[in-house]
Amino acid sequence: MMNLVLPLLQVNVEEKLKNAPDSSYQIGVLIGSFLPFVLLVGVAYWMYYRAKKAGRKE
Repeated sequence: MMNLVLPLLQVNVEEKLKNAPDSSYQIGVLIGSFLPFVLLVGVAYWMYYRAKKAGRKE
């Protein structure tokens, strides 16, 4: 099932930047493409911090 959905979710950022109407659209595309990665890193760090903190209490 995931093999069918994954190609539909991939976005070609370069193509969107080429066809951008103005610079504010380009900034939005860049922020939108990096935001999921930044959130994922933030959640991973938060989980690491919580696990490290829980390990000290035992």
